[in-house]
Parts: sequence; structure tokens; C-alpha cells
Amino acid sequence: MGIAAKGLASGTVRVYTDGASRGNPGPAAIGVVVCDADDRVLRRHREFLGKATNNEAEYRAILRGLKLAVEFTTGTVELTCDSELAVRQLTGRYRVRQANLAELLLEVRAAERGFARVVYRHAPRMTGHLALADGLANEALDRRR
Repeated sequence: MGIAAKGLASGTVRVYTDGASRGNPGPAAIGVVVCDADDRVLRRHREFLGKATNNEAEYRAILRGLKLAVEFTTGTVELTCDSELAVRQLTGRYRVRQANLAELLLEVRAAERGFARVVYRHAPRMTGHLALADGLANEALDRRR
């Protein structure tokens, strides 16, 4: 039973994402961990993307994280990833100059509309649930065959 089913649809969920590319561009995958406000894991997701750059993979992980979070809340999403570039672009500190990332940014903005609030944070990859998201992305890459 998800959070929404428990009557907490307006609550907070924490989403941890990682995108990985072996080569730039090269085979790419994502890992996503969705947690409740107390950081208990609600959902894990790994997905092979095909050929992509690392930055594209990071954006696709963020987008998938938001799409998964909507299953649990329409309230606040606290999304943490290890891509400083993506976080700074999503928070408006950096402009998006690459057309492929600008298109993904528009998709992220559309997904954000499903929530009352979305907060983006940067953290080192090997901390907390980001390490799990990193592991999921690498599993997806390893299992792609």
C-alpha cells in the first residue's frame, strides 16, 4: 500500500536519482530510490536507456523520479542527485545551453506540475540513498544484454 493509499497524498517524499553513462555518450542507465519523509524506501527503479550522455542520463533519472513520486504524493518532493550541473540548471543558477538538455528540462518542468512543491538538492554520489541509486543504475548497465 503506497503513501497515497494511506491518506498521505499531500505529504513529502524524498527521491534519490543517479544517471550513469559508460562513455560519453555511451550505454546509459538510471537508478531511482523513492522514500517517505523518514527515508524509508518505498520504491526502487533501474532502467537501461540505450546510448546517452551522462548529463542526459542524469536528467532522465530526475524525470523518472518525478514520475514515480506522483504515485505516492501530490505534495512536496525533495529530489537529491549527484549532478551539480543538473541541480544548478533546475534551480536557475545555470542556464541550459544544450538543446537536448533544454528539451529534457521542459519535460521535467511539466512533471513538476503534479506537485505542490519540488526542491532540488545536490549531494555526493556515495552518500545515503544516492549510493543505492548509483548501484541500481550500474545494475541496469550490467544487465542490459
